[in-house]
Amino acid sequence: MTYPSVRGTLTENRPLADLTWLRVGGAADALFQPADMEDLRGFLAALDPAVPVFPMGVGSNLIVRDGGLRAVVIRLGRGFNGIAVDGDLVHAGAAALDAHVARKAAAEGRDLTFLRTIPGSIGGAVKMNAGCYGIYTADHLVEVQAVTRGGDVVTIPAAVLGFAYRSSTIPEGHVIIRATFRAPEGDPADLEERMASQLAKRDETQPTKDRSAGSTFRNPAGYSSTGRDDDVHDLKAWKVIDAAGMRGATRGGAIMSPKHSNFLVNQGGASAADLEGLGEEVRKRVFETQGLTLEWEIMRVGEPADP
Repeated sequence: MTYPSVRGTLTENRPLADLTWLRVGGAADALFQPADMEDLRGFLAALDPAVPVFPMGVGSNLIVRDGGLRAVVIRLGRGFNGIAVDGDLVHAGAAALDAHVARKAAAEGRDLTFLRTIPGSIGGAVKMNAGCYGIYTADHLVEVQAVTRGGDVVTIPAAVLGFAYRSSTIPEGHVIIRATFRAPEGDPADLEERMASQLAKRDETQPTKDRSAGSTFRNPAGYSSTGRDDDVHDLKAWKVIDAAGMRGATRGGAIMSPKHSNFLVNQGGASAADLEGLGEEVRKRVFETQGLTLEWEIMRVGEPADP
């Protein structure tokens, strides 16, 4: 296929394993890393509308299947990772890391500390309504700026993004390029101390040194349209996985972490099929033992390898 000319980097048949935290997956038809917003707009406007596009962040919550992805993967980098604080508003490029946004805001006396321990970038945080400690992206988001599949730049208010637990209704093909948050005031020293405490707690309870993609499954409970926990239910995915006897379960090079059983880990040499297959074994066992259906939190994309 002939792709539009670009000023950034366009690589055909690009393996994606090294771009994901789990280090698995086949090749995309192409990987496009735009030089700037105009490069991105021009490419999308000129690209055959029949060709799918897949915006990808840092691959922290993603399994790319072994057969690869039949799409153009768009990965934003420099030029899309700026962070600016203007009063109580924090503007962050989609490629900015969540942790960096939290730290920059804190240094300016603005509280977005919930982002500090969330792996990934701002674009993914918006797409998945990422949250921590009972606070979600939707609680602070004002608006996002995105480039449509046709190359137009649009500004979308947070109120129309359909936020729910670990999800949003970002239109198909839209590439988020910037998000604006409203952040309450806080003392920089207090905010830094809070983030240090959060990091210590995370490292104590989660396998942060292992090759994982964060939480594997959503908590199997009811949630409100705002994305907050329903007070009636308090089920946790790790608890039902433990009850099913699947803590430490393995398949090929994949394992459900003995430290935190809702973390799927590549302990060396795992394929995407190993990881996804083990996850499906967990789902099956939880359903058989407790009648609950776990929903994946990790996004799985692409095609399986040929037999």
